[in-house]
Amino acid sequence: MTWKPEIEEIARRAELAKEMGGAERVARAKEAGRLTVRERIERLLDPGSFHETGALAGRTEYDAHGNLVAFTPSNFVCGRGRIDGRPVVVGGDDFTVRGGAQDGAIGNKMGWAEKAARDLRLPIVRLVDGTGGGGSVKTHATLRRSYVPYIPDWDVSVELLSLVPVVAAALGPVAGLGAARVAAAHFSVMAKGTSQVFVAGPPVVRRALGREVGKEELGGAAIHARGSGAVDNEAASEDDALAQCRRFLSYLPSSVFELPPRTAPSDDPERREEELLHAVPRDRRKPHDVRRILSLVLDRDSLFEIGRWYGRPLVTALARLDGIPVGVLANDPRQRGAAMDADAAQKMVRFVDLCDTFHLPIANFVDNPGFEIGVESERRGTIRHGVRALAAVYQASVPWCSILVRRVFGVAGAGHGAHHRLNLRYAWPSAEWGSLPIEGGVEAAYRRQIEASPDPDALRAELEAKLASLRSPLLTAEAFGIEEIIDPRDTRPLLVEWARRAYELLPSRLGTTLRGARP
Repeated sequence: MTWKPEIEEIARRAELAKEMGGAERVARAKEAGRLTVRERIERLLDPGSFHETGALAGRTEYDAHGNLVAFTPSNFVCGRGRIDGRPVVVGGDDFTVRGGAQDGAIGNKMGWAEKAARDLRLPIVRLVDGTGGGGSVKTHATLRRSYVPYIPDWDVSVELLSLVPVVAAALGPVAGLGAARVAAAHFSVMAKGTSQVFVAGPPVVRRALGREVGKEELGGAAIHARGSGAVDNEAASEDDALAQCRRFLSYLPSSVFELPPRTAPSDDPERREEELLHAVPRDRRKPHDVRRILSLVLDRDSLFEIGRWYGRPLVTALARLDGIPVGVLANDPRQRGAAMDADAAQKMVRFVDLCDTFHLPIANFVDNPGFEIGVESERRGTIRHGVRALAAVYQASVPWCSILVRRVFGVAGAGHGAHHRLNLRYAWPSAEWGSLPIEGGVEAAYRRQIEASPDPDALRAELEAKLASLRSPLLTAEAFGIEEIIDPRDTRPLLVEWARRAYELLPSRLGTTLRGARP
């Protein structure tokens, strides 16, 4: 006597689980250009590395003799696998079973995945589709009652943000709790055209507000990845979204108790680019291409931008210096003159928190004319959001180095680094700084004299020319108000030297983060 019959039954049920919601629903998904949850997991993970948990969970029917005659698997697939050889936890909604709604789930597999990531100290990737664990009114009919809403294991989901990298991909229409699971991540991405994210979908909006609205208009990539910032990145396809998830994780440690993974250097650490000599125009009215500068300084092809279309005056990205993962901040003068607006400030808070939580040294390329000004800026509470950004900089303890590329003005400019500790920074000859730019400052400081002058324009020009002579960074260096003014071509070698030392110092931070990333 052996246990072979039971083993064969287990294998049979595991195969039935792979049929998901059935051939018809799977075919319907294929026609819509969507991958199934199992295909998504297969393409996300290293080949053959997926170890599923809970494959036998499902709704069953038996005949009079106790034989299984029907099996509908749970609509949540989860387990462990590897990405680039490193272990991760993955959980995905199966929209072919009850549209991914909670009443198609069996047990709390989603909660198991979150707890596994926490207790095993592993990154988690959420593949969200449908309501992503949310409910359906059909549940009321099944239960013959309603219930007070609650979110199982939400405390674990919040705790994860301070412990392990959390990644979420929206891969279909995502509503309710599914949308919350996407937003509560260190990195989120959505597939353009096939995924939408909303608090409630079009039918609920129609009933509540009396407005007909399509899924794309309500919550497509143009709304969130290029507008609200609720989702970080837009992907051209599901495969692109999964590839972005893999790439994001390649820069991060598995948990706060480990170092970011250094890769074998593939670029000359002493590379000095001649193009940097003229990267910043001498004409102060002309902007420079900040992404071009980053590409010339950082390891080649290592820049991975996060949230490009939100808070556009500020670039946030992950990159490498001599194979060492770093966070990158950079002001973009081609967007609102690089003035920090409310969105850019919020973007900065999230990114600095991410880097500080996971021990990523931050390189800040500064061209900051100050906070955005004007009536609309005041209405949006820019100063409140800006103060939160400054607080994030001062609360951060990760190694930090600033390259003062051009402007450093006002309160916002003062947040280029934390002045209560070593404020390591290098200025380019193109840099200028002060409480505010000379042009606006003259108007504010000499308003009465200018208004009383028989030729206001001539006096204004005269005052601006006189003060412009004080703009040279060399005068500040003479007073040791700036530590070093460098040849821009030396930027990469100096940053590589800093990154190497920063990486040597990181072990002392492991497991000591006092606060985690804010959602």
